[in-house]
Amino acid sequence: MLNPERRTLSPLTDRFGRVHTDLRISVTDRCNLRCYYCMPAEGVQFHCHDDILSYEEIERFVQVAARLGIRRLRVTGGEPLVRKQVTRLVEMLASVPGIDDLAMTTNGILLTQYAAALRAAGLDRLNISLDTLSRAKFRRITRRDELPRVLEGIAAAQRAGFERIKLNALAIRDLSEDEIVPLTRFARERDLLLRFIEFMPLDAVGRWNNHWVLSGEEILEILSRDLGPLEPVCPAGSAAPASEYRFLDGGGWIGLIRSVTRPFCERCDRLRLSCDGKLHNCLFSTRQWDARKLLRSGGTPEQLAELIRAAVGAKKKARGTDNGEFAPIDRSMYQIGG
Repeated sequence: MLNPERRTLSPLTDRFGRVHTDLRISVTDRCNLRCYYCMPAEGVQFHCHDDILSYEEIERFVQVAARLGIRRLRVTGGEPLVRKQVTRLVEMLASVPGIDDLAMTTNGILLTQYAAALRAAGLDRLNISLDTLSRAKFRRITRRDELPRVLEGIAAAQRAGFERIKLNALAIRDLSEDEIVPLTRFARERDLLLRFIEFMPLDAVGRWNNHWVLSGEEILEILSRDLGPLEPVCPAGSAAPASEYRFLDGGGWIGLIRSVTRPFCERCDRLRLSCDGKLHNCLFSTRQWDARKLLRSGGTPEQLAELIRAAVGAKKKARGTDNGEFAPIDRSMYQIGG
């Protein structure tokens, strides 16, 4: 059995030398939005309650993962705040020995209700998805009229004491070009870190192609032209997935996640646990490892550790393949976890 007080001397290292210290945990595949690039408008089949991991099962998994060197957790969905009593899970995870950083990705709609409780429960950081400040375009993207509640949620998170809140904006050609400057001004005025993320082939309807990729370089050109020059602060090649830039006039920062044009797979340190208990070693992995089966069949911590090591050991070089091409998958982002 694993000694709960002992940290392993052997890190989670794959065959390419990448050490894994980050775990994304999806707590639900349900969401209160229907973003067209993530979910179909109708007919979505969600997991039933019995299929998804309980908070106690998630805690047991994380306890083992932490002993294997996982130090950073991110709670995701779907939309994590639609899961009942999610603040209880945050409190449980914040108490796991060895976890140094606990974050959450949310669409922000329910933050007015939950921000203070999440902070009190031990959540360290928030990432909030926001693709547009146009109410009409927000309705078109998400099929819901919820932009005012998202903006209220951002303000509530700041009042609750969350610092260095990150806004995540998906960059899609013919959709995002006229959002770049307004979103950046919004973030600069409120001391938020805005990150633009290149569009990857994880859409629900399989219509992705390279045309829709609005590249990081194009975004930099727009910002430099309209708001002034920037300089790199956290350049590509560092440990972080985002390349960060600051405006030379001192007015804020932006980040670029060039997941298509400059992928960071060679330094990826992430694993993902989906809400139904499947462990993924990459967003594009065509294999899954069934942690739920072990958790519900009396599996020991040693067996869970072996499963985690097996997933890490089988990780491909990049994008689910060893040749760097995107592996074809039949799941969308909400089914895996952000």
